[in-house]
Amino acid sequence: MSGNVELLNTSLARAKAEDRAALIAYLPAGFPTVDGGIEAVKAVVAGGADIVEVGLPHSDPVLDGPVIQTADDIALRGGVKIADVLRTVREAHEATGVPILVMTYWNPIDRYGVERFTAELAEAGGAGCILPDLPVQESALWREHAGKHGLATVFVVAPSSKDERLATITAAGSGFVYAASLMGVTGTRESVGEQAQDLVTRTRATTSLPVCVGLGVSNARQAAEVAGFADGVIVGSAFVKAMLDAPDEQAGLAAVRFLAGELAEGVRKR
Repeated sequence: MSGNVELLNTSLARAKAEDRAALIAYLPAGFPTVDGGIEAVKAVVAGGADIVEVGLPHSDPVLDGPVIQTADDIALRGGVKIADVLRTVREAHEATGVPILVMTYWNPIDRYGVERFTAELAEAGGAGCILPDLPVQESALWREHAGKHGLATVFVVAPSSKDERLATITAAGSGFVYAASLMGVTGTRESVGEQAQDLVTRTRATTSLPVCVGLGVSNARQAAEVAGFADGVIVGSAFVKAMLDAPDEQAGLAAVRFLAGELAEGVRKR
């Protein structure tokens, strides 16, 4: 069975045709529970998210700040497994019809087996993977199997990336390019900064892939700002924080749906 890379491409193209950025939401699998995580994905899509990244919880995340680390810890203590991540992808995609990617560090895939993981992610209806710690020069095996199974390979670029390095990364990627708006870890911030716009400009000079910006966006004003120069706006910590701050799961689901609605409005006001 082939994955849903084409659905991802179509979703990004549709947003561009509507003269807006796509809203991409991130939520960890297994948080607050596996079932609760699936419902959270449904809630952000109901609120207006175009694409969803499902995080594969990891005990030693290098990109994630304290909010997502807290959620990952809850998921891991709850016993979340890769099978639960794939179930989250399958049930969320079946319920919403939107492209669902997995954001994961390399070690869990390496241990699980690249061929097995790509085959099962495609079978679950996944659109691809975001791999923040997989060096491009070591990605051939992954890209071979991802391509065979119709999955996007999304690499992360940073403000520190030189132009030559950007060209190498974007030539190897597919789906879109994840542009980290600043040096550091995920989390909500007061402003996104000029570094992000400069990075998008430099990245676009190397590729025709959409460039989507993450790290730091947490409200409609920031979403509108980033949507003014990027093809997609990625929001993670703000959704996770809304779930963490809620008194119970139902209140958390209502909170993330409401936030998604505000952000969806923001990306349309670029």
